[in-house]
Amino acid sequence: MPSPLDGPRHPQARGDRPKQLVVLLHGYGADGQDLIGLAPYLARSLPEAAFVAPNAPEPCDMSPMGRQWFAIDLDDPARASGDPKQMVERYGAMGSRADAVAPLLHAFLDRERDRHGLEDRDMALIGFSQGTMLSLHVGLRRAAPLAGIVGFSGALLGGETLAQEITSPTPIQLIHGDSDEMVPALAMFHAVGALGHAGLPVGFHVSPGTGHGIAPDGIEVATAFLGSVFSGRLTATAGISTAL
Repeated sequence: MPSPLDGPRHPQARGDRPKQLVVLLHGYGADGQDLIGLAPYLARSLPEAAFVAPNAPEPCDMSPMGRQWFAIDLDDPARASGDPKQMVERYGAMGSRADAVAPLLHAFLDRERDRHGLEDRDMALIGFSQGTMLSLHVGLRRAAPLAGIVGFSGALLGGETLAQEITSPTPIQLIHGDSDEMVPALAMFHAVGALGHAGLPVGFHVSPGTGHGIAPDGIEVATAFLGSVFSGRLTATAGISTAL
C-alpha cells in the first residue's frame, strides 16, 4: 500500500482555526514545495484559509528528485501536436492512470477536511499541469461538491465520459499561458468545451506571453475566483465569465 500523502503547509493568517482549506497539487517532476510558495500571496485575500501542498506518491520517471502523480510519456509525438484529435486521444488515455491514484487523493482530502473540522464545500483545489489534470479528475468525482477548482496550465482527462461520471458539480476556473509548449493552450479550450457541455460553470483566462508557468495576472484571477466561491457569490449553479 502506498504511504498516505503529505506535504508542506501554510497556516491561516487569522483566527485559531481555518475556515477554508486550499489544497495545491503540483506538476510532473516537482513536489509540494513548488506550489506552497503561492500560499502567502493567496493568503492576503484569504486570511482565514489554510494551505497544504501534498507531494505526489511516486518518484518521477524523468526526474528522480521530483515526484509524479502518474507516469507520462514525454516522447509521445502527440504531446506537442497541434492536431486536436491527437491531443484529445492522448489525454483521454491518461484517465485510467488518474483513476489509480485518485483513492490516495480522496483519502488525503477527507483526512485534511476532518482534521480542520471543515466540509467539502469549505475546500478548494489548485492544480498546476499534471496537478490540474488530477484536480479536475478527482474534484468532480467527490461525494460532495468542493467550493471550487483552479487549474493552471493543465488538461482534462477523459472528457468524453465526464458528463456520466460527475458526482459533484463544482465551479472551475482554468488559466493558461498562450505560449505554453508543454501543454498547449488548445488543451484548455478543449477542457472548457467539455466541462461546459457537461453542465459545469467554467471560466477561462489566457495569460499573454506566458509559457508553462504561472504569471501574476493568473494569480490575480485565481485569487478573485477563490474569494467568490468561498464567499458563496459563485456556486455550481451560477455562471462564470470568461476572459482573454
